[in-house]
Amino acid sequence: MKIKAKTSGRLDKILQENLNTSRNQIENLIKTAGVFVNDKLVKKSGYKVKEEDEIEFFLPASEKKEPKKIDFDIDIIYEDEDILIINKPPFLTVHPAPSVKEATVVDWLKHKGISLSTLSGEERQGIVHRIDKETSGALIVAKNNRSHLHLSKQLENKSMGRYYLAIIDLPLKENTVMKKPIGRNPKNRLKMAVVENARFAKSAFLKLLLSKDEKKELIAAKLFTGRTHQIRVHLSSISRHILGDYLYGFKSGNDKINRIMLHAYIIYFIHPRTKKTMIFKAPLFEDFKKTAEKYFDSETFNEKINPDNIISSFDFAK
Repeated sequence: MKIKAKTSGRLDKILQENLNTSRNQIENLIKTAGVFVNDKLVKKSGYKVKEEDEIEFFLPASEKKEPKKIDFDIDIIYEDEDILIINKPPFLTVHPAPSVKEATVVDWLKHKGISLSTLSGEERQGIVHRIDKETSGALIVAKNNRSHLHLSKQLENKSMGRYYLAIIDLPLKENTVMKKPIGRNPKNRLKMAVVENARFAKSAFLKLLLSKDEKKELIAAKLFTGRTHQIRVHLSSISRHILGDYLYGFKSGNDKINRIMLHAYIIYFIHPRTKKTMIFKAPLFEDFKKTAEKYFDSETFNEKINPDNIISSFDFAK
């Protein structure tokens, strides 16, 4: 394929302007396949191209894959040269997998041409941590490998984490910290469960607000480990379920709740470059807000979800 440079500039930027693909894929193309500029082989992304230079390249087979249809957008909460924080909508899978047919967060990131780290492989570019498909909320993306390494270490040492909001079907008796091991449910491979001798898991749950009829409750949750379905499993082990979580036993009346009322509300971490502590809030989606309006007094609800109030109230969990 041949193109003619319309302006002067770096080779990788000019190629990215002409191809609907990510900067990482452009860099990989230059380094592995090579690109010819005026019939001269170039393997440096920063090579200076002049206006009217002729650029020739050959896309590998993987670059010719039919792209998945991106018919959605994602709100960006914060972005700089190292990281991106998004508010993941419900019903959106984070990264591709053989069983996932629809477009994912990673597909959207690539479609937008956002530079992504490559430490987690092609399918999980930029992904440091994940959120379940039905769960919404804050997700941090690493735009380069240096940032990815720093953020991964923070996940391990717990200097990075999230506070979740959830609406449950039966109030908690008290604020509580749970330390129960979680593993695959031996009777249902789709579920996780509290399993003896499985991986250690620790969660803290904070009572925030009773519903108008005092039968349901808004709670906040903080994870100290990152096991699959951890919040849902720990709540289920004490006969509490998140509204909409039919997999773990929520039973509704006449009204069908379309998805689990669980939202990653606050994310905190140390910036990989500046080393400053950063805290961000991911606004609630309309379906969560409508469910909350149905069960709770709106003014009190808004007071209770003040991020400063939530963070300071978890002192009991230290």
